[in-house]
Order: sequence, then structure tokens, then C-alpha cells
Amino acid sequence: MDFDHHLTELSASSPCIPSGEDFHFYYKFTEFRRPIEEIARRTQSMLNRIGAAENIWGRGSAFPADVDDAYEWLVNANDDVLELVDELVDELRRIKKEEGEEFANELERKMKVPFHIPTIKKPQYAYNIVVDNANQPFEHVLLEKSEDGQRFIHPLEKLSVLDFVDKENIDDLVPIKPPLLECTPFKLVEEVKGLKELAAKLSTVNEFAVDLEHNHYRSFQGLTCLMQISTRTEDFVIDTLKVRNHVGPYLRAVFKDPTKKKVMHGADRDIVWLQRDFGIYVCNMFDTGQASRVLKLERYSLQYLLQHFCGITANKEYQNADWRLRPLPDVMLRYGREDTHYLLYIYDLMRIKLFTWSKESEGCDNPLVEVYKRSYDVCMQLYEKDLLTENSYLHLYGLKGAGFNAQQLAVVSGLWEWRDGLARADDEGSGYVLPNKIILEIAKQMPVIISNLRRIVGWSRLPYVERSLDVIVNIVRHSMQNAVAFEEAALRLKEEHAASLSNVVPVKDGSEVPQTKVGCAATGSIEVQNDTCIDISGNCLFSGDLEEECFQHQDKDGQGKVISNCLPSNFVSASPTIPEKTQDAANVIALSTAKGNGEVLKLPTGAVNAPLLSYSISEWKHDPNKKVKEEIKLEQIKPSDNLPSLFVLDNSEKSKLVVETPSVASEKSDPQKKPVSGSVSTSTLVGIVTVISDSDSEDMLQLKNSNNHPGENSLVPRKRT
Repeated sequence: MDFDHHLTELSASSPCIPSGEDFHFYYKFTEFRRPIEEIARRTQSMLNRIGAAENIWGRGSAFPADVDDAYEWLVNANDDVLELVDELVDELRRIKKEEGEEFANELERKMKVPFHIPTIKKPQYAYNIVVDNANQPFEHVLLEKSEDGQRFIHPLEKLSVLDFVDKENIDDLVPIKPPLLECTPFKLVEEVKGLKELAAKLSTVNEFAVDLEHNHYRSFQGLTCLMQISTRTEDFVIDTLKVRNHVGPYLRAVFKDPTKKKVMHGADRDIVWLQRDFGIYVCNMFDTGQASRVLKLERYSLQYLLQHFCGITANKEYQNADWRLRPLPDVMLRYGREDTHYLLYIYDLMRIKLFTWSKESEGCDNPLVEVYKRSYDVCMQLYEKDLLTENSYLHLYGLKGAGFNAQQLAVVSGLWEWRDGLARADDEGSGYVLPNKIILEIAKQMPVIISNLRRIVGWSRLPYVERSLDVIVNIVRHSMQNAVAFEEAALRLKEEHAASLSNVVPVKDGSEVPQTKVGCAATGSIEVQNDTCIDISGNCLFSGDLEEECFQHQDKDGQGKVISNCLPSNFVSASPTIPEKTQDAANVIALSTAKGNGEVLKLPTGAVNAPLLSYSISEWKHDPNKKVKEEIKLEQIKPSDNLPSLFVLDNSEKSKLVVETPSVASEKSDPQKKPVSGSVSTSTLVGIVTVISDSDSEDMLQLKNSNNHPGENSLVPRKRT
């Protein structure tokens, strides 16, 4: 007999049987009494058979007929079952204790370290981290300003490169080899007391090594998640999420102290992250990444230096891990320590080698001085916030080669601006809100109903996309109606793309120059800062679901190295031709070199968070006599006066889409210098786009006037408390 089937039937029928006085009333009628007696008979028979199943219950007696005895029998049977469950759980725990750890370790070795763990509570909420994502330039409030008030003065400007070059006789230098990692005192700093003790120890040493771990995928500007510091005798890891507000006050002075050497590797990003998050400005830094370039080593990554100088094989699988994770596993702490533990020893060996080269290269530039000069230039960078301008969408990687018309370009602009607004308001990474590849695909197909959009994005793991399908469709429909404003930009993009395929780039004076392939002198590879990492050959380093890894930690292993904003003045790697399939990859590389007078040129969109240019880069020629920088004509494009600005009013009001028309004065201004007016809270809202469902006509777009103001999740930046 199928016990489960009959029990289900009995359970389903029992609520239909009357109870109490109603039962006794109906029981007097034959039509009711007979089925009830049949149910009772079948139930008793089933219980008897269950009770007789000794192999199940361990009880040989039949199920008692008396109600009280039956109740006691069931209680005892349940106790037996629970005891059996307890025994099985204990056995499972014993097996887990003996074999589980080994299995878990093996599984951990085989599984890829996730770059994003969605279940982690955002540190901005967990630790009350206040961020300012307003579409206004970053203020270096701790720095003095120039006499004309136009720029901030870095503390290094009052010092010379020669102030930091080693004064002692390096011939007598004996490298100090560090003890084994397991034998070195280590402290995890998670409280202000530990931070104070660390500051006191650093004040007694002459040099220390520094590195940072960073997360950019779940924050608009990025968050420094960890700071590693090593002296000659100790290792420290600072949880910069937990003590964020205290790092600057306690460590600012020692980092600024020009008498203390700070040793870092590939510090281009670390320098500006320290400024942004802690107000720390580094003076007197030795960059082992720059030293490896001057020494012309086989590779320039920290992984290579550890193997080459120390015989250490570094485990770099955690370089793109989600460093927001708390508590940090031991394996991640070890990875962090390895980045600084051996760095002072490498620094010693490199200085000796550089000094030897200096003696052998009479009449040439001093290699040791050159390293300090490059390190000085890296420190001189000042953090610049990524600002939304009228032409920001032109920085989208892959846009130039997409061949979009004016309608499609208008869609790109609308989606870019919508994404920027949400990312700023909710302090999310742009790639988390809406990845670049999805922007391009939506613009390519221009879906005007939700079902068509769903076919493009699928059932994505992007929460902002999932809950904003109707809003995105409205952006597409409205943008298509404003295509006239983008005709000039679309034409210019096509001209630029055609010129790049011909291996020439039009410049401002109307002439053409050969296309130059440039990249990171360290690795020949770069990081494109939104969705896709590519190397100098155009090969994708991170793609598909892993594209957001570009937002993570600055790569130290040379496989996805972030391009330096202070490349050596003598580094221009030219190539006579670039294959068509790699042309766009080469074009996204933002070259920063030096003028004839040694002044560092900076990217117009900022040193850190600005997306790298996706259009052609004209060749920069190092000519001390002319000191001429050829300009990119595309940067002169400005949309016409009817260019709309699109923002979501509120996450809870997805049926409304604010449409704002920037002022003429704003549009005529320099887009690289003046942010879009629609990004501040004083904006005037002039229209609402209603949600269009799948049942609506694809050609219908309804606009309604409204004087509503932005809601909580609008573009008005919020401070988290």
C-alpha cells in the first residue's frame, strides 16, 4: 500500500469533516455516518500496519486500540526517531572533522576567487562611510592653493628630487633579507589604539613599505579596503574600512615626512587613493615598478620581482578578490602581507644595481636619479573626481568602432547619463549599475518595448537593470526623438574611425599624423576602467561576467596592469601599422608623457576614475624646441542646444523619467571643465516620460509636464549616516 498517497488523502479530507456539536448532529444521518466509519476503519488499519513495521520503528507490538495508549505509543516512536537523527548528526560531524577540512582546502584551491560577493553588506552602510559623489571637482582641503587660486600645491613642490636621492655610500650597503613570513611579528589593526601604536613605531624607522587593496565595483569613486605596511622587522595590515576616519589623522604626518622613505610598487593608483580616502600626500617615495623599468628587467610586475630577487612564488589569485569581505580569511591576509613583506629587501637590491649602473654609465643620466624622478612624478599626481560632462558618453570604450548613427548615439548618451546619476546617488560602481557592453547592445538594437529589452539583457544579475526595464525603454524612446542633436558627433566618430583604419589621425590644424600604438611601459597592457580590460594587442584580459574585475585592486602581476598617468618621458612605443582587429584596443590607451621641460601632462578626465578615451589618440612628439601637443579634434564636439539630460526621479517611481534641458550657457562651455548642469540639486525639471508597456504602440511616446522635484534617490548626492 502506498502510505504516502493515503496519508495525503486523509490529510486533505480532514478539514472538510465537521467537528464538535455539528459532527454529532450529522453523525445521526446514515449518509454521513457510513463514510466516517469507513475512514476510521482505514485509518486504524493503516496505523496498525505502521505499528507492526518493526524494521521502521523498532517496535514489535501492533498499534494500540486505546486512544491513550496510542498517544503514548506515538510519543515514544517520535523519541526514537529523534534519537536516531541525533546519532546521525553526531556521525556527520565526526566525518566532517576528520575529512571536511581537507576537502574544503582542496575545494578552495580549485575554485576561482570571486571578485564580487553580492551578499556582503556594503561598507558604506556597515561602517557609516560618508561619501561625496556630487558632480563637482574634488577639493584637496588640506593643501594650500596657488596665489591665483587656480590650483592646489602639493607638498613636494617645495622639495627637489635630489633631496631624496641616497646620500650614503651605497657601495657599503648590505641588503637586509627579511625573515620568513611565518616568523615575522604581525598585527591586524582594526581599532584606533592599534593605529596609534603603529604611527608611533613608524616614527622610529627610516623606511617602510606600503601597499593598498581597493574595490571599485561597488562604489562610484572606489574604496580603499586595506593598507599593508612593513618595516624591517614587522608586518601590519590596517582594516581601512573599520578605522577609515582615523587613518589620515594618525598616519598623514609620517607619509608626508620627507626624511622617511616610502617604498611602493606600481604606486600610480595608490597615491591618489591615499589622497582621496585619507587626505594623505606622499613625499619621498621609491617605486620599485619604476625601478624595474629603468633596470630594463624582463618583467615589471611585483610577482616577477618576488621570484627574481627573493625566490618567492607569489599566489596572485586574490589580487582581484572582493576585499570588502569581513572578517578577512587568513589566506587573504597572507596575500596582503606578501605585497610588502619583501619590498624593502627588493629596494636594497635595486638600489645597489642602480648605483652600479650609475658608475658604469659615465656621461649618461644617472639611473638612480631617474628612478627617483619618476617616483617623484607619480607622487605629484592629484586626485580628480570623475565628472559628468556633455561629452562624457564619448569616452565609452568600443563606441568609435560601433558605427552608430545619430539615434543610436543619442541612446548611448541617455543611458550613460542615467547610469551616472544612479551610481552617484547610491554610491555604486557604474559597471554594477549598467555595464558598458549592455549600453552598446541596447543602443545597437534600440528596443522600445520591455519584451525586446528583456531579450537583450536576459535574466541578468544586475539589480538596477532588472528593476528599471521600463525606465530604460523610456530613455531609448525619448533619446531616439532627439537624434538631431547627435548628428555631428556621429559623423565625427565615423571619420575618426575611418582615419584610424587608415593609420592616420586628423588633428586640429587639419593635417594628419601616423597612428601611434602606446601602452604601459611596464607590461605592454592596460586597464580600461569600466567593463573591459585589454592588453596592447587588443586581447581581452577580463571578459564576460568577469569584466567588472577591472574595478578591483591595482594589478601587480603584470597581466592587467593599470596604465600609469606618469609614463617615462622617453617612453613612446611606435608601431608603423596596427591590425584592424586591435585598432580600438590601441586607441583607448590614454598616453601621458612629458613635455620638453619635464612637466607632466595629465589626462583631461582625471587621474583615477575617468573612463579612458575611446577615440583615437594622436601622436605625442617629444620635441624640446617645439613643445607642441597635437590635439584631438573629437574633443571639440559639442551637442546642439536641445540635447536632453535624462535622470531617474526615484527608484520607487520607475514609471517617471525626468527630462531636463541644460541651459545654453552650460552647453557652450568647455565640456571638460564644466560639469553638466543637470547633476546638481538646483535643476529645473520640465517633463515626465510615462512608462510604455509591451501593449503600447512602439511609435507612441507620451510626455507630460510636471514640476516635481527629485526624490531621495535622484542625482542629489546623499551623505550616509
